[in-house]
Formats: sequence, structure tokens, C-alpha cells
Amino acid sequence: MTSTPTSARGPNAVAQMLGLVGDEWTLLVMQQAMLGATRYGQFKARLPISNSVLTNRLGSLTEEGLLARHRYQERPPRDEYLITARGGALWPVLVSIWEWERHWVTEHREPLPAMRHLRCGADFTPVLTCAGCGDPTASGEVTAGWGPSGGWQRSLPTVTTRRRSSDDRRDSPSGLFPQTMSVLGNRWAFAILVAAFTGTTRFSDFQRALSAPPASTADRLQTFRDNKILITADEDPQYRLTQKGAAFLPVLVTALAWAQRAFPSTEGPAVILTHTGRGHGFSPALQCDQCGERLTRATVSVV
Repeated sequence: MTSTPTSARGPNAVAQMLGLVGDEWTLLVMQQAMLGATRYGQFKARLPISNSVLTNRLGSLTEEGLLARHRYQERPPRDEYLITARGGALWPVLVSIWEWERHWVTEHREPLPAMRHLRCGADFTPVLTCAGCGDPTASGEVTAGWGPSGGWQRSLPTVTTRRRSSDDRRDSPSGLFPQTMSVLGNRWAFAILVAAFTGTTRFSDFQRALSAPPASTADRLQTFRDNKILITADEDPQYRLTQKGAAFLPVLVTALAWAQRAFPSTEGPAVILTHTGRGHGFSPALQCDQCGERLTRATVSVV
């Protein structure tokens, strides 16, 4: 996979990743590219997207090396957009998002279809496993720590994402990934959720760790409460992950893994993942819950 090294002391791999995938249209265009769309008209027919937005996203994805523009006809000139190795490597993130939204989010305009494992022919649920030892891995079994190029401030995208309405669930352009965008589509939200996975529970600790504006911290925590990703109790003001919130782990770790392969730093990784109790680093892999085989991009299809 082609990589783009990040500069020392500048935005790290996490920031680069959020700047790209923290946009629902980008994810949807990449999803359709993985499902076989290559030409402008095919993307336009499959997505409820305007010409200007589609042109913009195809341009940015080409510039960032996730798609490659190829002229297939000269008279009249016609181009197609082919998925690159870097773009193709994003598939575990998209599969994890699709499964989380399908299982945990009920307010889609249309139900999301199941995914099928072409090797065994069954509709499947992806199981997060450790690529090193093969063990299934759940929340609490992976710990994250900052690496040499890490730090909250370096992990925030330089472009501030569009402020969402008070109801993130209805602010999605297509309605396919409504609650995922409450995490990936805001410059503070991803950091807050990672902090929650690493044990941060109190408002003051979130604010201190992230150096985030109090209003931004409060807004994101309230959104996570509204979406039932975090929960608090009257007698306990701490923010704790719900079962739904804990189930977002595959999205977080596959996104982090992709980011650090696509945007490596000469300083070293931004985030170091460790398989708790196993004594080795954690690298995510997805497995079919029906046959137990490791999933690959070529063996996953949408029903």
C-alpha cells in the first residue's frame, strides 16, 4: 500500500485519517467503489449526491491516493476512478461501520442489508480478532497508549468539520451512517471516544486530557448520551461506555490501523495498541462468525 509520511511535530496519522474519513460522502463514495462503481454515472446513480459534491469527493479521493483516475475513452473524453491499494485497505473500517450501524442504530431510512461471506456463502457478522494470536477481542482487551508521534493536539484534523445539528442522527446526507458521523464527523468526538475506551470517565478529565473547549466537550458528551454510546447515572456523574458504545471498538481500531499504514511517521506510531494480558501488540483482523475464516476484501459482499 502506498503511504504518505507525516511531518515531524505536525498533524499525525490520526489527524490525517479523520480529515479524510470524517465525512460521510467520502465513506459512501469509497463504499460504492469497493462494490464495483468506477464511472461518474455509476456513483451518481447509486448515491443521492449532487454533481458538485460528487465531483469534489472524487477529486479529493484521487488527490489523497484512495482512487486513481484513468481515461478509458478519448472521443469524447471519459474517465473512470479505480480503487487503489490504499483505498482498498480501507475495507475493514467500512465493514465495521456497516455492521455497527446495522446492529445498533435503528433509525435508518431503510434497513441496511446484511453482508455475505462469499467463501462460505453465509450472511455473517464480523468478529474482531487479534491478527497476532487469532483470539476474538472485545472492549477491555485492547489498551491504547500514545506513541512517539502521538498526543491529543496532534491527532485533531486541521480542518474543522461542519458543525452538526443538535440531532446528529438526522443530519446525515444519506442516512446510511448517521451515528457513525457523530464520532468520525467531529474534530473532538473521536478523541473523546478513544479517551473513554482508555478509561477516562469524568468531564474534567476529558477536558484536561484533550485541552478541548468546555462547550465542545459538553456538546460531544451530550451527543454520545443521546445516542446511547455513553451513559451516566444521577448518583454517578461519570461517563461510561454502554454495550453499544463498546461495540464501536472494531471501527476505532481498524481506522487507527489503516491510518498508521497510510500515513506513517518517521518519529514512530501515533498510537500503540496492546493486546491486554497477551504480552504483544494488537493488530486488528476480522473473522466470519459462521465459518471462522479471516475475512478479506474480495470475500465480502452486500446482500
